[in-house]
Amino acid sequence: MKTNKIRLGFDIIKYNLKIVFASKFVYFLIAAVAFFLMVIGIMLFSNSSVSDSDIFATLIFPGLLIAFYPVIFNVQNDKDSRMLEIIFGVPNYRYKVYLVRFIISMLLTFVILIFMSWFTVFAILRIPVLSMVYQLMYPILFLSCVSFLFSTLVRNASGTAVIMIIIGLFFMILEDVLIQSKWNIFLNPFNVPSDISLTVWKNILYQNRLMLLIGSVISLLWALINLQKREKFV
Repeated sequence: MKTNKIRLGFDIIKYNLKIVFASKFVYFLIAAVAFFLMVIGIMLFSNSSVSDSDIFATLIFPGLLIAFYPVIFNVQNDKDSRMLEIIFGVPNYRYKVYLVRFIISMLLTFVILIFMSWFTVFAILRIPVLSMVYQLMYPILFLSCVSFLFSTLVRNASGTAVIMIIIGLFFMILEDVLIQSKWNIFLNPFNVPSDISLTVWKNILYQNRLMLLIGSVISLLWALINLQKREKFV
């Protein structure tokens, strides 16, 4: 019995991995890797010094690109392949399906960022790999959960993509204003300001990470609740 459950669990993960990697995901992955290598190449041949803060700013965009497609097109792909009737036809099954896919997407993003960070250590600068990726996952997880939420509200992947681009641009425009603020979703923990004490900075960082984590949980739960409204998706 236990062996069958384990085998079933592996089959579910294997099936959903195929869906996560399906369609246009490879283009997002190629774009993320190409951007990363381009910036690393510029840093490699630049005369200016590179810091952990620069690496954090470099890795966050590829991380968002990798997580972007599988999260936003999570529901849309099932609609296009006419799988929604089957998924929504089994009570509570849809929660497991979309939650498993979301977790797989985040784990995939985490693993790829680990490899990118290791490559950075080899090519440019020795950085704390695990600490770097851990900090990167806070804004990536938050924006992924918000993207998933909007995909269940808008019920259109392209519309969700437009909304998330507008949100991202809004916070990028305000980045100089919010650079040391706890409200900055792109707050760089490695860019320690010189005009405030380390204790105050750690408190700002803690509050920022806590808000991102709470926002992620609320957005994810709200998205799963929205999936109860079957008639809006089918």
